[in-house]
Amino acid sequence: MTDPTDGPTPDPTRSSDLTVLHVGGASPYDVVVGHRVTDRLHDLLGPGVQRVAFLYAGALGELAQPVVDALRPHHDVLALGLPEGEAAKTAGVLVDVWEALGAAGFTRSDAVVTFGGGATTDLGGFVAASWLRGVRVVHVPTTLLAMVDAAVGGKTGINTAAGKNLVGAFHEPAGVLCDLALLEGLPREELVAGLGEVVKCGFVADPVILDLVEATDPADLVAGSPVLRELVERAIRVKVDVVVADLRETGGADGHPGREVLNYGHTLGHAIERAEGYAIRHGEAVAIGCVFVAELAHRAGSLPAAVVERHRSVLARVGLPTGYAGAAYDDLLATMRVDKKTRGDQLRFVVLDDVARPRVLAGPSDADLRAAFAAITTDAGSTATTGEGA
Repeated sequence: MTDPTDGPTPDPTRSSDLTVLHVGGASPYDVVVGHRVTDRLHDLLGPGVQRVAFLYAGALGELAQPVVDALRPHHDVLALGLPEGEAAKTAGVLVDVWEALGAAGFTRSDAVVTFGGGATTDLGGFVAASWLRGVRVVHVPTTLLAMVDAAVGGKTGINTAAGKNLVGAFHEPAGVLCDLALLEGLPREELVAGLGEVVKCGFVADPVILDLVEATDPADLVAGSPVLRELVERAIRVKVDVVVADLRETGGADGHPGREVLNYGHTLGHAIERAEGYAIRHGEAVAIGCVFVAELAHRAGSLPAAVVERHRSVLARVGLPTGYAGAAYDDLLATMRVDKKTRGDQLRFVVLDDVARPRVLAGPSDADLRAAFAAITTDAGSTATTGEGA
């Protein structure tokens, strides 16, 4: 360690360039979206916070420095650089941060700020959840993936040798600050990877997302574009609505998967990430996983072939992979059996009956699973590149 168009927008409030999406529930907080809005970080931390542990992805030191400088007039700041990507999400790094907080005398009235991608928010959120059984945390995500997924919803965790995110806690943040200006320096492949989670939200809940992607030249999906901002806000709203209804993933009403719906494509996606040593980007793995579960639902008799093909076309349109030619099916199956959605020895997958009509498929046949996997191996010409997971 180193020192909109129409759609579901019920309660965003705008002030010029600012959008505030309120997350209700037992521990309400705001998600602030806008350009160059990091000056609002002090307000999100709230009153009475003396010390702030500023946990940042190590390579972002230069980008993080102005944020640290803005905090110093108000707080004592302990800046801690973390390893890059999934390498931050280990028990060893967690212990190192705990020791640093202890040495600095952090109390229950102090707070954590995370600055980085999804791995940083996951690790930093778990630090906040576990230190003194819970302190305040504000997330400042710096990647598209983290803005629409990891920073919102209160899931925190680390990885183990057995799989991804198997150890963690639910710990809602005190606020999330999505400064879209931070995306301006994001490599194109990382922006594209983040679109994997955005498109996922379109399939499970908000078809307007899919319509926007299909109607937009992919070259126009860049930081600062109005359509990318709308996609970000819509994806965040999907997650907010799901999380408010089912924070702890206990299930929804009338057969809806509840919060599990956000794991669409993730069961195989996480297995691929582990098999590739987390060298594949999370959004790329999720894209492949979405095609897999679409094929699985089609073979189970619920999803029309046209919707399966729409998965491939929308994901490929933005540059995401739709096939996989890496680890063997049996190896991936062994990892899927320890996925968080598995119950006993029964595999469970979030699938669709149509766009925005999700359900849980429990105990699919081995024949259907293998056929769905074979279908994505035929897309081997559209496989993922490697890069930092988030």
